[in-house]
Amino acid sequence: MRAPIDASHPTCQLRDVLDRVGDKWSVLVMNLLADGPKRYSELQRRIDGISQRMLTLTLRSLERDGFVDRTVTPTSPPRVDYALTGVGATLSDHVAALIAWADAHRDYVADSRLRYDARPSE
Repeated sequence: MRAPIDASHPTCQLRDVLDRVGDKWSVLVMNLLADGPKRYSELQRRIDGISQRMLTLTLRSLERDGFVDRTVTPTSPPRVDYALTGVGATLSDHVAALIAWADAHRDYVADSRLRYDARPSE
């Protein structure tokens, strides 16, 4: 039996970063922010199926990891904008490519799932 990987091990740290940048909601948020800063309400309106709680958690995680900046403008009510950081912007092309690939291959994946599910049980 192998020993568990320590949290400070490079493999564990890499997996942690990949978990964030590979999360479906993170990918969609970063893709929208690639065009420039957005308000919370605009992000929620443009991401079909995301709950308020999940959007809040995703934005907080992206901010914590240094991919997104949150700017509060002291108005009444306060205006909150989200934007990619410099490091977050370096992901933009990769995120866009991943979304384009998924869009181009979604029918293939759906057909593959149907074929797999139709196979006799083993």
